[in-house]
Amino acid sequence: MKIEHLLRRALILVALTALGLGLAAAAFDRPAAAQWCWIGGTVPVILGLCFSIARDLKSGRMGVDAVALISMIAALALGAALAAAVVAVMYAGGNVLEDFAVSRAKRDLKALVERAPRAAHRRDGDRVTDIPAGDVRAGDILLVRAGEIVPADGVILSLGATLDESALTGEPIPVSRSAGEGVRSGAVNAGEAFEFQASATAGESTYAGIIRMVTAAQTAKSPFIRMADRYALLLLPVTLLLAGAAWIMSADPLRALAVLVASTPCPLILAAPVAFIAGVSRAARRGILIKGGGPLEALAKAHTVLFDKTGTLTAGGARLAAIEAAPGESAEEVLRLTASLEQASQHVLAAAIVASARARGLALLVPHSVNEAVGAGLEGSIGGHRIRAGSDSMIFGSRKPPEWAVRALRRASWRSALCVFVARDDVAIGAILLADELRKEAPRAILALRAAGVVRMVMVTGDRADAAETVGAALDLDTVLADRSPADKVEAVATERKLHPTVMVGDGINDAPALAAADAGVAMGARGATASSEAADVVILVDRLDRVAEAVSIARRTRAIARQSIVAGMVLSAAAMIAAAVGLLTPVAAAVTQEVIDVLVILNALRALFSGEERMLRRRTALVPERLRETHEAVEQVLNRLREIADALDDADEAAALALILEADALIQRTVVQHERQDETALFPELSARLPDLSGLAAMSRAHREIQHQARLLNRIASCASGEDAGRYLIRDAQRAIESIEALVRLHNAQEEDIYEHAAQA
Repeated sequence: MKIEHLLRRALILVALTALGLGLAAAAFDRPAAAQWCWIGGTVPVILGLCFSIARDLKSGRMGVDAVALISMIAALALGAALAAAVVAVMYAGGNVLEDFAVSRAKRDLKALVERAPRAAHRRDGDRVTDIPAGDVRAGDILLVRAGEIVPADGVILSLGATLDESALTGEPIPVSRSAGEGVRSGAVNAGEAFEFQASATAGESTYAGIIRMVTAAQTAKSPFIRMADRYALLLLPVTLLLAGAAWIMSADPLRALAVLVASTPCPLILAAPVAFIAGVSRAARRGILIKGGGPLEALAKAHTVLFDKTGTLTAGGARLAAIEAAPGESAEEVLRLTASLEQASQHVLAAAIVASARARGLALLVPHSVNEAVGAGLEGSIGGHRIRAGSDSMIFGSRKPPEWAVRALRRASWRSALCVFVARDDVAIGAILLADELRKEAPRAILALRAAGVVRMVMVTGDRADAAETVGAALDLDTVLADRSPADKVEAVATERKLHPTVMVGDGINDAPALAAADAGVAMGARGATASSEAADVVILVDRLDRVAEAVSIARRTRAIARQSIVAGMVLSAAAMIAAAVGLLTPVAAAVTQEVIDVLVILNALRALFSGEERMLRRRTALVPERLRETHEAVEQVLNRLREIADALDDADEAAALALILEADALIQRTVVQHERQDETALFPELSARLPDLSGLAAMSRAHREIQHQARLLNRIASCASGEDAGRYLIRDAQRAIESIEALVRLHNAQEEDIYEHAAQA
């Protein structure tokens, strides 16, 4: 391919040189020398074009470049050597322009391939040895120095690492990883040197898989492009007919030559491939790998999107939903004892409980004499106490659970959560509710898909109906299909495909058959899931569901630009051919017009590379969304405590209830109220300058006022907590205020993040 590009450059140099020398000879009144110069510059281009057409015919394709070949041969036969030389320059220049356009469109994809790590530093005892990246094996301990690319997937051994994962995810902000967390090949070490243990070879790691997908994206051909090729074939007979008619009607063979020269298949040949490659490249910048033009076109036509639930619409793992403490017990103590015990378990739920306790800064103790009953729970000794954690049957046996435990089971059922009860010295002290939470960006992603033109949204999941219906109702999906096996998912996809173009979105190995069955399968590949990534046509490398909507938007815009370029280019070409047929364009002028049309078409097709992404990233940086999310996470910890206080007020005696009310008031005044005031004084003024419509901010300010009103109300109640007005009615009013504030702030924070995202894209 490189030799072919060099030959194309050589041909344009020969043609330009010959044209220039011929013009110089003509200026010095040497017509014969000028003619030979122009002929000498045209013949090599004709020979190169003959070779190209023969190669196309050998592979079963008809080259529409035959129009250019006929034009140059006809010009030489009619003695119009200058016109032949100009056509030669224009044709050879068009090839070089095509190379440039495709190279520019592929630049981001090419950058991904070229930055693949070539070497690794392996630790052998006290020595560090440099080895080729291909020699890395699972289990090797590797050192990554500052600024280097991680050569393989693995687990961090050092205390922590700061990684730039923009090449993998499109996110420009470095992320921090702690010891024990995974690291993916292709990430750049943006901090100090760290060590990790490889979990796969370089060839089996994330980045190698990305390169394979990029290669597929570069070589795949879209149905839209193949359709454009077929239409281009129609141009040859139409051109010959029009040229023949112009010759017959005018009796001037130069009219026919002008028509041949003015005809250009470039809008059909170049517009679609350049636009589609540009669209694929643009998507790659956003952490979206589209495996060629075919999948991109399928995304552009999407009418129906089917989603898996777990890991796609939800976070895909157990999360702490609530802590139900027995009367007189502390929720933090329940979590601390449970997490201390769960440190000795390999169960997936244990990791979630331990992570939640550490996130709250709780000091965990070392468990002793731990015994685990598979499927029931575990028990052990902590601080001289016998601690048990597990199912209600393990903790209560045949005894009837107390009222608070019944309430915990009821709430777990409402939330489709798992309930882990905890007992200290055979006395139940609390329960921990674990659930798979809805992704925070899921509502925004669904709205964005509808805005992008997707009409029907369906969730198809193997989960039970009650849990699936809860998620479907929260996201306002059109249909929920629950209790579906992998085979059932394939059948659901096939049913939808019979009606409309269908996209399937999933993340697990069990989703791979359905992804392969859809018109376009989209894999949430940030967490691995090799089987689904290989089966999918599109892989989302960043763990964000809203990138699916972005992929659809990119695909629709790319296809529209390709179609626009083809239609506009062919209309201009037809106009030029008609002008040449009636004598308004000479052969030389027709050749120049043809090249101008080609340049305009290619430049328009390259617009698919851009859509304000750089501006969006700059605005995101200006709005500091990461700081916003961190603030919201801190507020969420307070909201969790407020929920615990509101629940505890159900059974607390008057003295304990008043203490809880005072605690809630202090938390709200210190955290929630301050957060809302900061939004009003610092962030909202900046947002108002970026949003075309301020109605969203007005609604947010209204929410601020309501939150502050409820906070003032609770503060007045708290001020009476130690006086003679204290009583069960005061406790009930305080409970209502706390619950109102907790619900309002959660909804408000979610809306706030949505508005910030909208401002970033405005």
